[in-house]
Amino acid sequence: MLFKNLVIYRLHAGWDISAAALEQHLSRRQLQPCGALDMESRGWVPAGPEKRLVHTANGQHLIALGINQKVLPPSIVRQETEERAAEMEKALGSPVGRKQMREIRERVLVELRAKAFTRRRVSHAWIDTVNQWLVVDAAAVARAEEVIDTLRDSIESLPVTRFEAGSSEVQMAQWVRLGEAPLRLAVDTDLDLQASNEPRAAVKYARHSLDGTDIQEHLSAGKAVVRLGLTWNDRITFILTRKLEVKRVRFLSMEEEAGDGSCRLSAQDRFDQDFLLMSSELAHLVSDLAASLKSDAQHPPLAACA
Repeated sequence: MLFKNLVIYRLHAGWDISAAALEQHLSRRQLQPCGALDMESRGWVPAGPEKRLVHTANGQHLIALGINQKVLPPSIVRQETEERAAEMEKALGSPVGRKQMREIRERVLVELRAKAFTRRRVSHAWIDTVNQWLVVDAAAVARAEEVIDTLRDSIESLPVTRFEAGSSEVQMAQWVRLGEAPLRLAVDTDLDLQASNEPRAAVKYARHSLDGTDIQEHLSAGKAVVRLGLTWNDRITFILTRKLEVKRVRFLSMEEEAGDGSCRLSAQDRFDQDFLLMSSELAHLVSDLAASLKSDAQHPPLAACA
């Protein structure tokens, strides 16, 4: 259940919702199977081992959006369309025109859509009503927006904006130059640089010391920091992108605890414990990240959430 990627949104000040109210709203749009002619179906699924759609603790809510998608490869549609067109040509003794090809393809799509296999993916979101953050575990903003759009439709009002900082590239470049980051952040060993001019030359460092003169030369030459590895409080490692997406999140302390065979917990108890620890750690990380990037001087100080 631990989040692996973070797309961060800021809830507008004063917005709040109880677990009971959120559960009621989400229950009206639970995930349903795809209809015969539908390629996709979206809806809410249980957030954890329980049947509840909302898992909550200490003002922190966890929800999960399920998306059923029919698998219909274009190559299969094209192959079936071409085979039927060839049969028609043979029967008519004349070539099939563009209009007829479109009609054949439409019939193929309708028939195959009804028979297509369905795959499901689930995206979790954490709502921090204490510190006014909403974080989606998604590797791309487009996936996160699916959750935001569906949640907005479900509860009718969701005042959120993407976490932004206009000088993120400048800030990250400064951290690399100095070899250190503010607060409890520390520069790690991963770095992607990219030139702003054509042909956009790029340099990538992975598990590499970032204190070399070559890196300083790249920065002096005008290359921008597009991805930077960071460690927060010696407890969480991650990659920060210039779009302020947080990727490849690893909870070091929680991994160590999970590897300790002395702890024997049920699946539900383990889930509860992981969510409490994760939400507490991420609340502090996001707060430090926002302060380090000077993204929101008006954002209230971090409140206790665990």
